[in-house]
Amino acid sequence: MFVKLMTKLFGSRNDRLLKQMGKEVTKINALEPVLEALSDDELKAKTAEFKERIANGETLDSLLPEAFAVVREASKRVFGMRHFDVQMIGGMVLNDGKIAEMRTGEGKTLTATLPSYLNALTGKGVHVITVNDYLARRDADWARPLFEFLGLTVGCNIPGLSPQDKQAAYQADVTYGTNNEFGFDYLRDNMAFSPEERVQRPLHFAVVDEVDSILIDEARTPLIISGAAEDSSELYKKINAIVPSLDLQNEEDKEEEVGQKEDFVEGDYTIDEKAKQIYLTERGQIRIEEIMNEQGLIEDGDSLFSAGNITLLHHVMAALRAHKLFQKDVDYIVKDGEIVIVDEHTGRTMEGRRWSEGLHQAVEAKEGVDIQNENQTLASITFQNFFRIYEKLSGMTGTADTEAFEFNHIYGLETVVIPTNQPMIRKDLPDLIYLTAEEKFEAILEDIQDCVERGQPVLVGTISIETSEFLSSYLKKAKIKHKVLNAKFHQQEAEIVADAGKIGAVTIATNMAGRGTDIVLGGNFDAIVAKLKNPTEENIAKAKEAWQEEHNKVLELGGLHIVATERHESRRIDNQLRGRSGRQGDAGSTRFYLSMEDGLMRIFASERITNMMRKLGMERGEAIEHPWVTKSIENAQRKVEGRNFDIRKQLLEYDDVSNDQRKVIYEQRNELMDESDIKDVISAIRVDVVNGIIDQHIPPQSLEEMWDIPGLEERIKGDLAIEMPIAQWLEQDSKLHEEPLREKILERVEQEYEAKEEMVGADVLRQFEKAVMLQSLDSHWKEHLAAMDHLRQGIHLRGYAQKNPKQEFKRESFELFSELLENLKYDVIGILSKVKIREESDVEAVEEQHRKAEDVPKEYTHESSENPTAQQQMPRVGRNEPCPCGSGKKYKQCHGKLT
Repeated sequence: MFVKLMTKLFGSRNDRLLKQMGKEVTKINALEPVLEALSDDELKAKTAEFKERIANGETLDSLLPEAFAVVREASKRVFGMRHFDVQMIGGMVLNDGKIAEMRTGEGKTLTATLPSYLNALTGKGVHVITVNDYLARRDADWARPLFEFLGLTVGCNIPGLSPQDKQAAYQADVTYGTNNEFGFDYLRDNMAFSPEERVQRPLHFAVVDEVDSILIDEARTPLIISGAAEDSSELYKKINAIVPSLDLQNEEDKEEEVGQKEDFVEGDYTIDEKAKQIYLTERGQIRIEEIMNEQGLIEDGDSLFSAGNITLLHHVMAALRAHKLFQKDVDYIVKDGEIVIVDEHTGRTMEGRRWSEGLHQAVEAKEGVDIQNENQTLASITFQNFFRIYEKLSGMTGTADTEAFEFNHIYGLETVVIPTNQPMIRKDLPDLIYLTAEEKFEAILEDIQDCVERGQPVLVGTISIETSEFLSSYLKKAKIKHKVLNAKFHQQEAEIVADAGKIGAVTIATNMAGRGTDIVLGGNFDAIVAKLKNPTEENIAKAKEAWQEEHNKVLELGGLHIVATERHESRRIDNQLRGRSGRQGDAGSTRFYLSMEDGLMRIFASERITNMMRKLGMERGEAIEHPWVTKSIENAQRKVEGRNFDIRKQLLEYDDVSNDQRKVIYEQRNELMDESDIKDVISAIRVDVVNGIIDQHIPPQSLEEMWDIPGLEERIKGDLAIEMPIAQWLEQDSKLHEEPLREKILERVEQEYEAKEEMVGADVLRQFEKAVMLQSLDSHWKEHLAAMDHLRQGIHLRGYAQKNPKQEFKRESFELFSELLENLKYDVIGILSKVKIREESDVEAVEEQHRKAEDVPKEYTHESSENPTAQQQMPRVGRNEPCPCGSGKKYKQCHGKLT
């Protein structure tokens, strides 16, 4: 109550920020007449003037009003478009390193040119990050004339570019590209063999378009570069044949609540739809062991859960998940004999991406396509840790306010809601809830038919390809002309979206998030002009007149009508679909149609509601329409959003441990590549290694009786390939105590190495040292990543021993990292001591060997964390047992709350 009163008196923080920025807009507007009077050359000269002022110590904030005014004036001359005042505010929010929530159609692409220009003046580069390659190319091509008019260069970073083209793209003042490509380039740069192969500059300033999609939806999943491991395709086929014979346990064990049922029959596995998990029952385990025993995969009396059969368990769980949790045309499609993943958030196909942990191979076996090899992780990073590397980060989207807490908590980004340029007049109609999916689709068909008869354009939003194709067949039967926009046809999507606002148009679309093209009522005028062959001004004027007439007619009909076939698990995605209608003050309407058979309703709405609807005697085709029901659905969505936030937070907390180690390794690697002479580094490592060997056989400050001299001689000969008569030295010199002996051994090792240097030459040896150090570092880091993956997969089980899994992970990962550094030292010194270098070609051979080892076909994965690794499967969790998420809390106090 008090907070509401204070907000009413003094305004919210958002209001105060907008008011403050409004004063800056007044200053910008005051400069407009002055800049209008300048010639094109004088306006272009402003860029050089601003750069000089920055070099002389002036700050970007003091330059902001002039720079923004210059961009606005240039935009008027190049595009014939003048930035609205609200776009100026949006630009300031982005420049301050905040998130600007701007409704669909408010001109986010044009807004991004303001902070991009200002920050590019520093010469450090600006990255404008979008969700897909099509938008990156489109936005770069669209913005290029404006930036080039102002004397700045524009690059476009998309997959498939040569290293030279990538370097050129990153050297540009403003670089457009996708989040995945920027992340993978960062990882690739840290796998490069020489400084010349790196493409990125230090990460300075980023403007992230569709920031909620990139920093939230995709942040549950790390970016992974992996290479092929061993071939086990036959095993996948054998396991795949087992799964269809297994039975689902439909009846839940409700002994605690109502007592054991007499007719209860245990199945082979159970499915937890909320957690997207699958579990083997005891009966299922025994049955699989029997079948495997017949196939000769395991021996008599051997268990699936024994240490030697962990790999088989991994294959079984992967096959179960492939068959029972992953659906064709929902989670993936089969295209040209390959499994192509469908992004659950955008509905796009993710060409070239693969699930890890053997899941992709299991799906390939299920669909009967060629099985490709499993992968080994070579490098990985989460989006959270990648984007936090940027010196300054900002973002823009139409729907960020519902996730404002997470943006602030994880990234330190404040969300500012920018008012619309024109008042919003769209009508959001209440949800209609039907008993069955069949009744729901009948009602949707009636609504579409009504709109078609009147000529009002309709956009039908679905959350899966399967639903869109089902609805498409439904409309074909009713002889309603329509177009389908989904992951299978995304190359034509810009054209389909351009026509979606025309009179009588019916468009079915999977998730509209990230489509990036506005639906303009009456059709997209630029697209209409583009279709004209050699148009004259008269042709364009006629086209404009016809377009305006159709635009006004659509407005009279009520604008674009949005029909949603079900609720997404995130309110934000629903809001994105709604936002497609009512742009720039246009008329529009939205309606969500739900049924009790929908995924979200089935999981979260209790059976009581379904039974109540039946008892009320609801007739076929009748719907519930009440704000209370809509509110309860939003509460269900909040539960899922909370769970997804926990997943992302959990991922980040674990990855923060890996991130600290990643920073150390990558910094060390970059220093190695930038240095031409690492003699001092090698010398320091050699002293550490020799002292370590001596300490193991001559404990510090110990009696001579405790010394193991034969063992020390043997160890030095084995590890360093040097024969030392240490026992003879001790007999000849009675004063040779621990410290003098240590110094003598070190001196001898140094002499041997200096002799090797004289023989091959200092330059050759320096090059060889660097090659060996890089090769060993990369090899050990890959092994360490695999060890960290295995540790992460089983660490949640420590919760059963009343230990905090996160603390255990930190402790053990630190031990693994210490082991890595120690092994690296011994490995490098051992190779350098034992190897016999005859000429420079030997060094080149080592470098070539390193390149071949690293130059295996790589896969760039942005895997789904909704599908945890197979080893994480476990029996059903009791209410008072530790939560398997690793929080250390009891299950009922953590994720058990969702049930």
